[in-house]
Amino acid sequence: MQAQDLYDFSPTLKLMLLGLLLATGPLAWVWLRNRQASLPQRLRALTLLTLFLTFDLVLFGAFTRLTDSGLGCPDWPGCYASASPLGAKAQISAEQSAMPTGPVTHQKAWIEMIHRYAASAVGVLILVLAVMSWIHRQQLHRRLRISPWWPTLTLVWVCLQGGFGALTVTMKLFPAIVTLHLLGGMVLLALLQSQATRYRLHTGLGDDDSAGNMPLGARMWLMAGFALLWLQIALGGWVSTNYAVLACNEFPMCQGLWVPPMAMREGFEIWRELGQTGAGQTITLPALTAIHVVHRMFAFIVFAVLGVAAYQMHRSAPSHSSVRRAAWWIAALLLWQLVTGLSNVVLGWPLLAAVSHTGGAAGLVIVITGVLSAARLQMGSVLHDERGGVASSTAYGLGHVNSSFNQLSGGAR
Repeated sequence: MQAQDLYDFSPTLKLMLLGLLLATGPLAWVWLRNRQASLPQRLRALTLLTLFLTFDLVLFGAFTRLTDSGLGCPDWPGCYASASPLGAKAQISAEQSAMPTGPVTHQKAWIEMIHRYAASAVGVLILVLAVMSWIHRQQLHRRLRISPWWPTLTLVWVCLQGGFGALTVTMKLFPAIVTLHLLGGMVLLALLQSQATRYRLHTGLGDDDSAGNMPLGARMWLMAGFALLWLQIALGGWVSTNYAVLACNEFPMCQGLWVPPMAMREGFEIWRELGQTGAGQTITLPALTAIHVVHRMFAFIVFAVLGVAAYQMHRSAPSHSSVRRAAWWIAALLLWQLVTGLSNVVLGWPLLAAVSHTGGAAGLVIVITGVLSAARLQMGSVLHDERGGVASSTAYGLGHVNSSFNQLSGGAR
């Protein structure tokens, strides 16, 4: 590759304007569709749509990584100091001619830049949510006890995500940075889902309080599973960014052995270049095998803990309650993760299965965040009542978990 400055901010203004232009469509759609609704309901609709688009962005980020398009434009924020690959056509053609299957091709450049455009649009939507929350903070706090600090925290976080996106490119797909970027996307989903939950409950759109009445045992199993899920997502990101999926191409054995040769210390040496050890040597197969096997073994633990949590939720919740629906979602997503994870191994890491595996993890984050957020808010409301405070006159609920995933599967309504 020819020498290229890692940072060139000359196209920044054009990229910002493009992000604003892309965001006007979702903004206009939400405001027109909800023009007769109250302000909190409009903000909730915008939050749900932003959640849906962020989910799509996480999937497209996985697609970008899995198609080796992360360096399709080797500088940031533009592409060879241009706002699109069209302006960098000559440079990209030269790189593609020198290395036809290399990191820089026209297709990979477009994939990388589309990911950046989508991220800019999501950032604009989150900025609008934060600004609107501050403008109407007195109304939101007085009527609904909703703080503008949640969307502000989300705005700060999406800016940090942008920083990690820049480092992903400029540090040449450094495994630790890429894994943190994936985790940051999951945290962004959790922040948006938590806000959607808060709007749902405080605007009286819920239909039951089953989350607040969830038994302590079920709640503890769910919290433990949620904590383990985050660690498993980090391990999955480490597998993907180190291209360790193909270290084992069979199940349940690996390389024809129940316990293949593994180099744990080398595999989990965090601060190193892609494909190398900290000493600058080529990473070995036993190290990649260790990364793969640890992720595989830990998956059984997460599956078992969240499976018990889903069973406890289903058994303790009333029929047709939001908690029972969430339990079915968790069970279905666990099965989805099992199928897509096995497909990655036995089918040689097909793109569809790999992206779907990321989507399943994101779905679990959204569903469990919704359940735990609703439980905390509903229990807090009960405590507020018992202490003589003024509670909302409407029953709280968790119906938004089901409606959120209807939107994720069929488009925002």
